[in-house]
Amino acid sequence: MPGQDIHAEQQSLIDEFQFFDSWMDRYQYIIELGRKLPPLPDELRTDNNLLAGCQSRVWLHNTLDNDRVNILAASDSAIVSGLIAILLRVYNGRTAAEILATPPEFVAALGLEEHLSPTRSNGLRAMLAAIMGIARQAGASDE
Repeated sequence: MPGQDIHAEQQSLIDEFQFFDSWMDRYQYIIELGRKLPPLPDELRTDNNLLAGCQSRVWLHNTLDNDRVNILAASDSAIVSGLIAILLRVYNGRTAAEILATPPEFVAALGLEEHLSPTRSNGLRAMLAAIMGIARQAGASDE
């Protein structure tokens, strides 16, 4: 379950990244965040959980628990794993309504789109689209 309001979580991320003077330091921090992701069990690393649209291999698995969307994810890329950690920090454990009502303002505020390679930016957009799709499905099942 998330520790704070979804908007406060976005702001915390933005504040954390402002501590770094260079993008090399930010990349290192992103990689560190990825290393702290909980491991994705091998049985969830299936083709059904493999996300299309990413150059790296990305697996997303979700469950719905008491109206909260729980996402487990992993990648074979260190930086992409860090991007996953950032996305999960904001969106994991939230209700579908919270996810859908919260655009990823932190992506622009952190400068991710302009500092990532085009393929990683595409992957980030694919991961965001997948999370929003999961939330839409979860929200539809609530109705």
